Amino acid sequence: MKAVGIVGYKKSGKTTLLLRLSEELISRGYRVAAMKHISGTVDKINSDSDKYKMHLSQVAVIDSKESILFLNGKKRIDDLLHYLEADIVLIEGFKSEKTYPKIVCLREEKDKKSLFDGLELCTASLLPLNDSQKISEYSILNDEDIKSMAEIIIEKAFKLPNLNCGACGFPDCYTFAKEIQKGNKTIKDCLSLNSEVVATADGEQIPMNPFVSKIVKNAIYGLLSPLKGFKEGNIEIKIKK
Repeated sequence: MKAVGIVGYKKSGKTTLLLRLSEELISRGYRVAAMKHISGTVDKINSDSDKYKMHLSQVAVIDSKESILFLNGKKRIDDLLHYLEADIVLIEGFKSEKTYPKIVCLREEKDKKSLFDGLELCTASLLPLNDSQKISEYSILNDEDIKSMAEIIIEKAFKLPNLNCGACGFPDCYTFAKEIQKGNKTIKDCLSLNSEVVATADGEQIPMNPFVSKIVKNAIYGLLSPLKGFKEGNIEIKIKK
């Protein structure tokens, strides 16, 4: 799964850009999901779901048109990504997140100073701005610019596991993400996503840092090696619930 952030201040065109990019990516055959940060709470006023939420930490609401899952307590982006079935996730807001690249929506030139964090792919704006920082700028309202930004997302979007394991040689995922953004590294250099042990749950890979990967590998070999028919080589285990 790839991810890209769409960040900016209020009324900078983030939602408009997300919708336009999603339409373009879907038209190219990609499964696209959106995640949005909002101020306040998500509620269905005076509905049964509100009554359930008063007593339960998890509530699922299903009607003839949609399904909604309410999870009590603040969750990390990485926790919620497991619920999405998508090739590309467009994440609106969450300016402080540092494990994926971003498109920065600008209201004015000076916004760059506070919004640039080394992970910016390009900028987008509702109004033309002067490009003084040598990064590609696009218009949210221009069809050709939307296609260009979609191409950038397809080519450069990624999502690191936010484990900060240091196995890549960098102190945290943010520093490593900046190296990917610069073109010095690729997502294949993340040892947690490309470990010797690959475990999946419902088709989604579970990231493991190299230390945990080694423990799991040794434990499985230790359990299976005494069994009749065991052979050295790749091992595949499927556990049905």
